[in-house]
Amino acid sequence: MNVFGPIPSRRLGRSLGINNIPPKTCSYSCVYCQVGRTNKMHIERQKFYEPAEILYEAAEKVAQLKKLNKPIDYLTFVPDGEPTLDINLGYIIDLLKSLNIKIAVITNGSLLWKKDVREDLFKSDLVSIKIDSVIEKIWRKINRPHHKLALSKLIEGIDDFCRHFKGNLLTETMLVGGINDTEESLVGTAELINWIEPATAYLLIPTRPPAESWVIPPSNEVINKAFQIFNERINKVELISGYEGNDFTYTGDLEEELSSTLSVHPMREDAVETLIAEGMEDQSVLKKLLHEGKVVEVEYNGKKYLQRNFSKNST
Repeated sequence: MNVFGPIPSRRLGRSLGINNIPPKTCSYSCVYCQVGRTNKMHIERQKFYEPAEILYEAAEKVAQLKKLNKPIDYLTFVPDGEPTLDINLGYIIDLLKSLNIKIAVITNGSLLWKKDVREDLFKSDLVSIKIDSVIEKIWRKINRPHHKLALSKLIEGIDDFCRHFKGNLLTETMLVGGINDTEESLVGTAELINWIEPATAYLLIPTRPPAESWVIPPSNEVINKAFQIFNERINKVELISGYEGNDFTYTGDLEEELSSTLSVHPMREDAVETLIAEGMEDQSVLKKLLHEGKVVEVEYNGKKYLQRNFSKNST
């Protein structure tokens, strides 16, 4: 468990991440996931970390950032897995409300058919739901869900939640070349999103190293076609196709800052260099993490990234 950031986000501004799930515990194993393949597939909710510990760590981080005059727009559940698998999620949200910062949850929506999951998410200020395809074969290929999940039940849960949620609702659709970028898939996905009426529907393409090395974004022509299909059917559509910036925050402990952020959010090499410069430190901490095998360098789309080492032998 860790609290990391704030990290820059087109959707959420400056987002302080709450990681309430153990590494790679999820109901999906998406081919494009920036934190690697899922090795613990679950759909049953369980207790992971003590809610009081999460509150304590978040409160400490918030206090640090206030001293530094660094704003936080959201406390965001964006963990190394699916946040709604945490049976204490609703209680943790209640505790975090004492910090007087809006709360967001980024979910794949796979457990919204469970009443207790919907009730927990009703407590948040913003929910972003992943909807990559409404075609069963494509959904299974891109999201690689737990074998007990059914797309029809999942869609019913999303519909039920969205009809009753009073907060800010967003959707996100990741476009992967050759998988969910067909006209049939795009039209079906856009029509479902139109039905649930999010404030904004985001189209994304892979911009960080994915779980599977063969994952590529669609061509420029297909990305434009996807945007037009969504734009014709949905009130507000935005395309996130580029880098979200280097506005990461140094709070005094570079090793902790890098370790916690890179565990869930790969950073481009220049972003890491900016963070090191902000802390007026040298490269020794980064070199130590690389030498110990906790962090690795990878290349994607011609850019160098640093991320947690997802190897099973990594400490």
